[in-house]
Amino acid sequence: MRRLPGRPAPRPPEPAKIAPPWSLRRTGGLAILELEPFRRLPWLVHGFSTRPGDASEAGEGRVFNLGFTEWDSRPRVLKNRRSFQSALGGGSLKLVTLKQFHSAVIRCFDAPPSEPCRGDAAVTGARGLLLGVQTADCVPILLVDTRRKAVAAIHAGWRGTLARIAEKAVGQMRMHFGSQPGDLLAALGPAIGGCCYEVGPELVARFASQFPDAQRWFDEPRTGEEPNPLQWLNMMPPGHQPPPKNVRLDLRKANRAQLLAAGLGEERIFASDLCTACRTELLFSYRREGERSGRLLAAVGLREG
Repeated sequence: MRRLPGRPAPRPPEPAKIAPPWSLRRTGGLAILELEPFRRLPWLVHGFSTRPGDASEAGEGRVFNLGFTEWDSRPRVLKNRRSFQSALGGGSLKLVTLKQFHSAVIRCFDAPPSEPCRGDAAVTGARGLLLGVQTADCVPILLVDTRRKAVAAIHAGWRGTLARIAEKAVGQMRMHFGSQPGDLLAALGPAIGGCCYEVGPELVARFASQFPDAQRWFDEPRTGEEPNPLQWLNMMPPGHQPPPKNVRLDLRKANRAQLLAAGLGEERIFASDLCTACRTELLFSYRREGERSGRLLAAVGLREG
């Protein structure tokens, strides 16, 4: 983009501040978000992609898009995915992605499928496969069984969260591989935060009907120091105030609660604090950017040999 005469060049965005045990590794012009407990496992390949890159055009800039969007070409996305795998150190692995549709469908793979399957989570204990899920606000979750050497990749939007996809994925790992929750590590990657994800009160009611602790996952704008941010949920008619119009949902907090319910220890669940809607210089956000948003990819797999 041509700079206007007499106007100073824009400053590059400041380096993202990443809180341990997360780290941002830069390689080949890309920035890969990694989790240190995963990096300590020599047989594991993992990583969360970010926005910086020069492979795809989006608006006024160039970004690293890994999803088959209408505004990007398929050959370019495939090339981007190969670059991402190479940056992870898993270029020889077979990438397995899903036709995601905001469900609780979980697929188990022991070999690469002949064509993409519909679903929103995948599990495997086979070496040479790299499981990937796409996100642009929803929560990407990677599970690793450190004893049985099995992995899962999960896409959890509000529909999948409501359908307990994270909890069910742990169940699938127990069924297929004999995984024990105490042996699992979980990484919840960048997602839209409770600071930005506004939903309607009817969604609060749906979650409250399914989860006894759902009230903890929501918040609303407050003018005072009310002890209960969702006090209207517990009010009994008649004569009480109507529900608020703007309620915020923390999807990572909800999925973390599901993993705890599935038996994982608190010390084995690691959630990134990066909000996709707040950090669009580093991440993609469909809620903030709309149809021109790219897609992030979270991937996990077992090295060959």
